[in-house]
Amino acid sequence: MKKFKITLLIAAALMLFMAAACSNQEDISDDAENTKTELTMGYTTEPEGLDPHRTAAASTFTVTNNIYDTLVGVTSDWEIIPRLAKEWDISEDGMEITFKLRDDVKFHNGRQMTAKDVLYSFNRLKDEESPKARDYENIVGIDAVDDYTIKFTTEKLDVELLKSFAYPWTAIVPEEAADNLKNNPVGTGAFALKEWIPQQHVILQRNDDYFGDKAKLETVKLVLIPDATSMMASFQVGDLDLIPLTGDQLTMVQNNSDYKVISQPKNAVQVMSLNTDNEILADEKVRKAMAMAINKQEVIDASMFGYGDQIGSHLPPTSPDYFDTNDIIEYNPEKAKELLKEAGYENGFDIDMALPKNYQMHVDAGQVIADQLSKIGINVNIEMVEWGTWLSEVYSAKNFETTVIGHTGRLDSYAFLSRYYSDSNDYISLKTGEIDELLDKAKQELDDEKRKEIYKEIQVILANKLPAIYLQTPQEMLAMQKNVSGMKIFPIDVYDFKEVYFTE
Repeated sequence: MKKFKITLLIAAALMLFMAAACSNQEDISDDAENTKTELTMGYTTEPEGLDPHRTAAASTFTVTNNIYDTLVGVTSDWEIIPRLAKEWDISEDGMEITFKLRDDVKFHNGRQMTAKDVLYSFNRLKDEESPKARDYENIVGIDAVDDYTIKFTTEKLDVELLKSFAYPWTAIVPEEAADNLKNNPVGTGAFALKEWIPQQHVILQRNDDYFGDKAKLETVKLVLIPDATSMMASFQVGDLDLIPLTGDQLTMVQNNSDYKVISQPKNAVQVMSLNTDNEILADEKVRKAMAMAINKQEVIDASMFGYGDQIGSHLPPTSPDYFDTNDIIEYNPEKAKELLKEAGYENGFDIDMALPKNYQMHVDAGQVIADQLSKIGINVNIEMVEWGTWLSEVYSAKNFETTVIGHTGRLDSYAFLSRYYSDSNDYISLKTGEIDELLDKAKQELDDEKRKEIYKEIQVILANKLPAIYLQTPQEMLAMQKNVSGMKIFPIDVYDFKEVYFTE
């Protein structure tokens, strides 16, 4: 009998132990299930397809950076790092750069990536259908040395050549999928496209075959909400984990312990572009009069609620080559009227302004500018256009008189300024040719200080000649729920969700 009691006690203890163990396992399981792995972010502008070689739209690159990879990448601190290339070598004369590729990279369709894919992708980037082709005209030779070595040869020395391989439009794509990348992207990135319903959302799914560290999130859902007020409301009720923030919304979140805010000056400029093929705008006195009539601080207050820095030329203050040209053209509406009179427009004139309706910052800036110009007799007819129309008609076809837009995400000054070549096919240029030789010299000058002086001279010329009116460098701000970590702001137009995660 005693032996039987002992056996019962042991059995009872074992049952309690097993129950406790099961309870612990359930707790662990519950904890795992409670750790979020699905991020939902709001965005305001629809991607112009998901083919990185066939667009100039920043709204596309913020998405495609997660689907495709480039040979090298850039950190939030502007450091160039390996990506698809594990190392590189630049020849002594600077005219060749050779990349050694990783040998463990697969496209989302399961095929191994090789140097032939890099060769194909850059030839495609350089063809006539690519809006970025001009940026790579200096590359005159691309050779697949072996399966995992690719060499690029330039016509002229370009001291900033390596940086040009970090932009999201240099993504590597497989030839067999190239005809339908706009709707069905196939890359090597940490995420693959799960679903895209235009005008609604984009869903990215983690790529578990990614060559690097796997993404911490399983899915990222990007929800299109063009109206900033509606987006903020969704964020405040918890439907969105992450949103881009406008200046007027900052006070709603910055002192609330439920939220986090990150911000820094964008590597960007907002400009009022002027089509100098227009008979009126071809007159330098007219352009100066318009610039003198614009109070830039009022533009910044209206479009960014004060969260921006005035600029006088086409480089942001974040650039190491920035030179302050704000004082070259003064705000002076009375003097502006005198200049208009000298130019033969004493009674003013009418001019059209095409504004991209999806970008509230540019719409707000344009409306303020229109009001300011009206005070010197210039009647601005504002036309609100869809983003796709703006890209095709204004940017590509150059069918416009004036517009307000931003230029963003260039890692070197030459890339920002090269649109001002007199023979540029860009929608904005300086056709009188004052900076052509300076741009050529800057691209080949090895001495940092001498190159900085060249860029200073270019900025001064632009501030005086005004092929565009230079407005501001805005702040980039992101708001997130307090349990979101790992999100960073980059100097180029990308979001990178690979390191983003939720805390408990």
